[in-house]
Amino acid sequence: MKAKSEVSQELYQMLLDRGYQERFCDLVTQNLNTDFTAQRMIYYLSHYRSLPEGEIVDEMLAILDDRKRIMQKKQLEHSNAVYNEYLNRRRMEED
Repeated sequence: MKAKSEVSQELYQMLLDRGYQERFCDLVTQNLNTDFTAQRMIYYLSHYRSLPEGEIVDEMLAILDDRKRIMQKKQLEHSNAVYNEYLNRRRMEED
């Protein structure tokens, strides 16, 4: 299992301090185990005193979905750059 980032550990403690069960805190931080995802959840939680676990889970899923889309976008941008480089080399060879 991947180790939790420092910010994920901060999120874990924040959830514990707000009275959520250890198992729930552990599950959330296992999924939000990068600084980016954990920081987004911390920011979300900072706007509320107390939330039902279901709302925290919904936000966690939304954060993970956003992260997935960002990663896909970066992968597509990289693929496009490689393809453009290939086309440029091919065009230069034809000249």
